[in-house]
Amino acid sequence: MSSKFEKYQKRRLISSYFSVILSIGLVLFLLGLLGLLVLNSKKVTDYFKEQIPLTIYLKDNAKEVETTQLTKKLKLSEAVKSAKFVSKKEAAATHSKEIGEDFISYLGTNPLQNSIDINLNAEFVNNVSIDDFVADILAKKFVDEVVYDKPLISLLNENIKRISFWVLLLCGIFTIIAVLLINNSIRLTVYAKRFTIKTMQMVGATKSFIRKPFIRLNLTLGILGGLLALSGMGAVLYYLDKTFIEFNFTSDIPMLAAVFCGVFLLGLFITWLSTFFAAQRFLSLQTDELYY
Repeated sequence: MSSKFEKYQKRRLISSYFSVILSIGLVLFLLGLLGLLVLNSKKVTDYFKEQIPLTIYLKDNAKEVETTQLTKKLKLSEAVKSAKFVSKKEAAATHSKEIGEDFISYLGTNPLQNSIDINLNAEFVNNVSIDDFVADILAKKFVDEVVYDKPLISLLNENIKRISFWVLLLCGIFTIIAVLLINNSIRLTVYAKRFTIKTMQMVGATKSFIRKPFIRLNLTLGILGGLLALSGMGAVLYYLDKTFIEFNFTSDIPMLAAVFCGVFLLGLFITWLSTFFAAQRFLSLQTDELYY
């Protein structure tokens, strides 16, 4: 009979430990994903900023040497990510392909202009920097106009600021939730052994002696939960890196190492802190208070 009871108690204990590991792992996994999102948000926003095109249209009387020099100057500029000269002949061929007919044979002439398509580096994609850049380009006599989507740039920058605020707010909320959930899971495991704690205390064991096995056990559970979270984060990161190659999420190894180590150490710290205070609480209770 006692053997069956012992097996039952052992199963309950294993189930309790598994629940703690799973709780810690899931909470740290979500917190780690949020951390990766925060640290990679700049990379994602920079990518979208650099996809906004600017087109410099050149006058028909522009000399070849002028357009060549301007293209080279743009490629060397710190503000420009890429620059490509597009002749009016190339532009006509592209436009004919898009509309599905040869519009030049219909019009009898090519109304398009020679142009230079450029993309700016992300840090220069704001209205102030672009206005200065465009003013410098328009100062050249052989440039007709510079076309870009100014409202889109304003909208993009405003949305980035708004999203960044909410992401940081969510990060703070998730951190608080992580602490509370891990703390509650740890307290339940300590609560299950409150009578053992009081018995050890009554036979003369010191508080530090009683706390040690609980801290050691829960730190072990915290390590297993942390490893579970890191495995999940690694799998998600691998999937994202293979699916969205253009973002190159795994390029910054030191940053990723910092995030993974930070999540793991945070889990261990919360586990240690929760175990310490949970054990301390039950050590301070009177015997008749253990039943409530």
